[in-house]
Amino acid sequence: MRVKAVLKSLLLSYVLTGISLLLLAFLLFQFNLGEKPVAIGILVIYVISCLAGGFLVGKIIRKEKYLFGLLVGLSYFLLLAIVSFAVQGKWDMTMRHAVTTFLMCLGGGALGGMLS
Repeated sequence: MRVKAVLKSLLLSYVLTGISLLLLAFLLFQFNLGEKPVAIGILVIYVISCLAGGFLVGKIIRKEKYLFGLLVGLSYFLLLAIVSFAVQGKWDMTMRHAVTTFLMCLGGGALGGMLS
C-alpha cells in the first residue's frame, strides 16, 4: 500500500512536471525569456511538483505524512538525476545546483505532506 502510494505520487509529480515544462517552453519561445528566468522557472516547477506529490501521498497514507513527503521528494530527485545522467552520458550539474535542487525537492515533498 505504501509503495503504491509513493509511486502514484511520483507519477503525479512527473506528469505535472511534463505539463509545466511544456508550458515553460511555450513561454520561452513566445516571450524570448533569458536563461535566468528559465532556470528559476525550472526550480519552481520542481518544487511545485514535489509539493503536489507530497500532498497526494499524505492524503493517501494519513500517517507520518511529512516522512512520506520527504520520500517522494527524494525519489523525485533521484529519478531526475538518473534520467539526466542517462540522457547526457555525464554529470552536467554543478554541486551547488545539485544540492539546491535536492533540498528544494525534499522541502517541497515534506511541505506537501504536512499540508495534506
